[in-house]
Amino acid sequence: MDTIETPAPEPRSNRRGRRSRQEILDAAARVMSLRGYAGTSMSALVKETGLPKSAFYHHFSSKAGLLSAVMEQGAHHFFAAMRDAHRDPPQDGTPRERLHWYLRRTGEVMEDGEEFLRLLLVLVMSREAAEAPEALQTVIAVRDEGRAYMAHMIRSSFQSVGEETADKIAETLAPFGMAGYDGAFVALQSEGGRPVSAWMDQLADSMAALGEAIIADT
Repeated sequence: MDTIETPAPEPRSNRRGRRSRQEILDAAARVMSLRGYAGTSMSALVKETGLPKSAFYHHFSSKAGLLSAVMEQGAHHFFAAMRDAHRDPPQDGTPRERLHWYLRRTGEVMEDGEEFLRLLLVLVMSREAAEAPEALQTVIAVRDEGRAYMAHMIRSSFQSVGEETADKIAETLAPFGMAGYDGAFVALQSEGGRPVSAWMDQLADSMAALGEAIIADT
């Protein structure tokens, strides 16, 4: 009988290195989401993690490289959560009902991804990412992916009116949906007490009405 070889244990130094890299990414995401990129110094991150400055430069060549890695990790987790939240969408119901289903769940992802979204909007509004070209490309890619995902939700919601019309509605309303999602996040940060579901319901109703107007003109 063949014997099964047990994989050699991973060297302890590699495990420590992975842990320290993740600690740096988590700390940078927290601090940068509050202070912005320009306002986050290496000394602040050293204080936040308790790791020596040499550990930062061991894993990341520069502060710009660290920001790029933070954004890549945040985007990966955010869109994975979106895909998970939208599993098994309803196959029936009106476009308005389907939009409510999608956007309610998108609002839940917003609450869970608050740190990442705050940093993303800070970078978009302040243009700080221009100081870090690698991170700027990630910001642009995240916005493009978000717009494409919004179009997918709208198209799926209006699928009952036909593929061509659903595509037209999705292309027209995706930028508006992104603006509404951004605005709902800002409102969530500044107007406490109102649940995110209320903002998402209003956004769904607005997009449904606009979609119905497009159908009427088609």
